[in-house]
Amino acid sequence: MSFKCGFIGIIGRANAGKSTLINALVHEKVAIATYKAQTTRNVIRGILTSDDYQMIFMDTPGIHKAKSTLGREMNRAAFNTMHGVDVIYYIVDGTKKFNQGDEFIIRSLKNNNDIPVILLVNKLDKLHASDKLDALEDWNSRMDFAEVLPISALQGKNLDMLLDVTLQYLPEMPAIYPKDMVTDAPESFLISEIIREKTLFCLDKEVPHSIAVVTESVEYKKDVMVISALICVERDSQKGIVIGKGGEMLKKISSEARKELEDRFGQKVYLTTFVRVEENWPDKLRKLQDLGISEKKEYE
Repeated sequence: MSFKCGFIGIIGRANAGKSTLINALVHEKVAIATYKAQTTRNVIRGILTSDDYQMIFMDTPGIHKAKSTLGREMNRAAFNTMHGVDVIYYIVDGTKKFNQGDEFIIRSLKNNNDIPVILLVNKLDKLHASDKLDALEDWNSRMDFAEVLPISALQGKNLDMLLDVTLQYLPEMPAIYPKDMVTDAPESFLISEIIREKTLFCLDKEVPHSIAVVTESVEYKKDVMVISALICVERDSQKGIVIGKGGEMLKKISSEARKELEDRFGQKVYLTTFVRVEENWPDKLRKLQDLGISEKKEYE
């Protein structure tokens, strides 16, 4: 069989399981995943290479009703991914009913009908057996999908079947990335995302969407990776929450992040984190560009 290579855009609403899916497909954590909506803010590529193919999966922010410049930029990134890919995975939470938000995505997919769309009905393992078929039939009736597959991204169910099906739609062409590469995300981005994930978990329901993380510097000194990172919030009150009484919350966030960073990079990490107020940063396009959440335009 000739070698195949192609791009697969993963589209869906918030918390449908996109990041969990891409991590499961490439067998490594390339995208942070939490139970909080809009955890993913950037398009993240995960790369799976075998002797016969290379699949480049593109995880996207959850499509949602945007209430800020940040939200609009996230939606723009997701919809832009529908163009220029070879296959689209439209992943839905099979435990939830079809609604207006889903209709909005379906209309966009229909307008982009030159690209095959594979419907992935996720989380069906959480439904009673009698409800699974009804959920599949309901979602399948929404448009003429190239394929429809029930999956469990968390448990890895039917993912081998998904890869086999996807391979049918990829073009014959050589690999784009080296065989051992699982993501093309820069080191600084991965560091920032790990710290942001730990911040989201540690703060529970407090100020999750007001947080941005920037890796300011990375140095290698003997056997130690020295990292300095900045956590941005919108208001002074949020800064106090992130730091916590006596600095305990910031210490907890840094400790949890350091452990994962050491596992990720296979060496000792010395992590220093700071907190700074950037008022209303989610509504400032220039600040979103500086934070790496929105792409800078060539004419700017």
